[in-house]
Amino acid sequence: NIFDNPFRRPYTMKIAAASLALFAASASAFGTPKAPTFTPDATKFAYGLPGSIDPVPDFDPLGYTVGADYETIKEYREAELQHGRVAMLGALGMLVTEEPIEFHPLFQATNKDIGPAIRHLDEVRAVSPYFFELLALIIGALEFNRALTGWTAPDDVLSKNAALKPDYFPGDVGFDPLGLAPKDPEEFYALHTKELQNGRLAMLGWAGMVAQELVNGKEIFVNLGLAEDRFDPSKLPVQF
Repeated sequence: NIFDNPFRRPYTMKIAAASLALFAASASAFGTPKAPTFTPDATKFAYGLPGSIDPVPDFDPLGYTVGADYETIKEYREAELQHGRVAMLGALGMLVTEEPIEFHPLFQATNKDIGPAIRHLDEVRAVSPYFFELLALIIGALEFNRALTGWTAPDDVLSKNAALKPDYFPGDVGFDPLGLAPKDPEEFYALHTKELQNGRLAMLGWAGMVAQELVNGKEIFVNLGLAEDRFDPSKLPVQF
């Protein structure tokens, strides 16, 4: 029993506390939607939604926007924005949990280097197996809130021919704990474009970092020669 193991108990309590704190902080940070009323313009790329900038303002090499209606474009933008947000968190998480920073809120790393971030979940599972169940509940609660805020009820999707609510602006679930959302529409759309651009870069960056670690098993800064390689694969809880 992991709760009876005196060596694992501190890690178990730390992970439980971190999970509950994350859930509480996430729940309290949501409020009313912040986006101004948006009017689609069929003469513009992606109906004028933010995210189109120079030097390639109409970037759509695979033609997904050609012939697509506004509701479809909203769904594309919603998916792109959510993936971008997850990628930004993932890219940052990979960098701060590896050498030389090695900040691990869930477990200690002073006694060993657990290697590239793609192997960190092995350590989490070994230290506290139930963490992933807690994480699933937190993600489920956040996604449920997003569904209630922006998505049409399942029974009405076919009749209304729209998965998203008519007045829902893609990505605007009311999450603005620092109050950064501008009141001015143009400033809001400019900030929204910056978020999209950073998310796009993060998706590419995260994919590149994962690919590099899969190829040679080296941490990012170690691979760049900016940190010492202390990783010993034999100390990992899961061996391949």
